[in-house]
Amino acid sequence: METTEQELDVRNLIPIKRHEKLLALFKELLKGESFVFINDHDPKPLYHEFRSIYGDVVGWEYLQRGGQEWKVRVTRTEVSRGREFENVSTLMDLRKVDHKDWKYSVFHRYGMMLQGDTMEIIAEKDPEEIRQIFKKKFDGEYTWTYKKDLPGDYVIHVTKKEETDLALEDVSIVNAFDVRPHPPAKRHDMVFDAFDELNPGEAFVFINDHDPKPLYYQMEVESEEPFKWEYLETMPKEWKVKVMKLRQE
Repeated sequence: METTEQELDVRNLIPIKRHEKLLALFKELLKGESFVFINDHDPKPLYHEFRSIYGDVVGWEYLQRGGQEWKVRVTRTEVSRGREFENVSTLMDLRKVDHKDWKYSVFHRYGMMLQGDTMEIIAEKDPEEIRQIFKKKFDGEYTWTYKKDLPGDYVIHVTKKEETDLALEDVSIVNAFDVRPHPPAKRHDMVFDAFDELNPGEAFVFINDHDPKPLYYQMEVESEEPFKWEYLETMPKEWKVKVMKLRQE
């Protein structure tokens, strides 16, 4: 009896939910079984996460590449027991990742983590370059703890700190609104109108139900005034973004 290969389009899910759903699907696969999923970018960091958790039993075949439609077939090639872990939200075993992919895989996955989540990083050598990038880009927003610090065996826990709502204390914020009750086209108008009303040095905060990155790219193209885009929260169904109008140099 032939089985039908499941195909899923995960592009309508926020990134963290994509990873959770696909990892759960793989866990249920029997040897030789597979599924196909469609994503809106190259999901290579997910491949590394799969292999970090399940080992060398992950078949990964690109059926389509490029643009907004990346199609991948994932196959369980052997029976295996996935790595079980407590107090850790994800695992990145850099021993299974090409060095050229370290930064993209680690920081792509870190960007999805919620406050309080922890990533476990395993490496044969101290990932000093990764640590320095965290310090430069996310200083004060995370903790970096060595669980093992031995030649050939490094285990690091990176935890995204719980924070208070900085928006309540930020004097630069002059407006805040929730766009979730409105249709997509109206949401864009609300953000652009709010930006037009800002003076240089002022900012507003808005809440969306998914990552509004397409709106960021639209502002980059259409805005003649410089701005700063800052994620304050990346919770499921609640993405809080601060947009500041910068002073012209």
